[in-house]
Amino acid sequence: MEERSTFIRKLPIPQEIKKMYPLNEAVTKVKRERDQEIAKVFTGESHKFVLIIGPCSADHEDPVMEYTSRLARVQEQVKDKLVIVPRIYTNKPRTTGQGYMGMVHQPDPEKEEDMLEGLVAIRRLHTRAIEETGLTCADEMLYPENYKYLSDLLAYVAVGARSVENQQHRLTASGMSVPVGMKNPTSGGMSVMLNSIIAAQAPHKFIYRGWEVKTQGNPLAHGILRGSVNKHGQNLPNYHYEDLRLLYELYAEQNLENMSVVVDTNHNNSGKKYLEQIRIAHEIMESRKYNEDIRHMVKGLMIESYIEDGAQKIGEGVYGKSITDPCLGWEKSEKLIYDIAESV
Repeated sequence: MEERSTFIRKLPIPQEIKKMYPLNEAVTKVKRERDQEIAKVFTGESHKFVLIIGPCSADHEDPVMEYTSRLARVQEQVKDKLVIVPRIYTNKPRTTGQGYMGMVHQPDPEKEEDMLEGLVAIRRLHTRAIEETGLTCADEMLYPENYKYLSDLLAYVAVGARSVENQQHRLTASGMSVPVGMKNPTSGGMSVMLNSIIAAQAPHKFIYRGWEVKTQGNPLAHGILRGSVNKHGQNLPNYHYEDLRLLYELYAEQNLENMSVVVDTNHNNSGKKYLEQIRIAHEIMESRKYNEDIRHMVKGLMIESYIEDGAQKIGEGVYGKSITDPCLGWEKSEKLIYDIAESV
């Protein structure tokens, strides 16, 4: 039978892209210092709280940079309590494979896909963020083989609910030196999430980008609670006190090296009702105050936030408004950040 795939062009390998767009010493220094600061939160050496916050997906460079610059100014005000990690998500998993899949596919959402231009665009954006704001950022790992294009820039990596059962994602995470959050799957199965954390924390040998690779295991791998969907399509949140208690007990049974979790305040936890993120964040912070085990386990929150409230369709042209999931606008987000800092 005739092949159903067409090889369009060979893309540069990560090493080539990194040589084309190298980092200066100042960026490398910021990355190294931020990595140490964030790692200490997950190991328990620091009592600060991590806030992974930003647009559902990065769309245009200018509004993303403006938003990140605003976060940098707030970070300075809360630096004794919070470590803010901007979400610059340049890869966007899609349930059906349809829709905007991020800047790596389309550097301009209103133009045709161009993955070579996309690889350059996402490296440029993450580099600009560090150079101009002093903040290293988070991204989601849609394609494990693409991680190396940004490996010298990222502060945090998320493995999505649709990817967390994939062996290649788990093994690639085991070779990273930064925290990797493994989301619970859309079905909500805690055992799946726990298995992915166990795999990511362990050393492995596997094939990666045509190489036989050996990893040391990533002790900073942890879970992300993002809610789930039942067979009737109903949202089932998993951020409540009882859910956090259960997860702590499951963690303890596994004797995991790192018993950390980040709670996603949007997605199925909020039913994508983005304003609910405010209430959910406050509830989680209260649970941390009430229970010492939960306080030690819950190391951060993940919040979807942008300049403008809500979401828009591609082409509507509202500056700083999400073109994927709806997000909290800036004024609400800024107030929430200060409220969270007060609760740490």
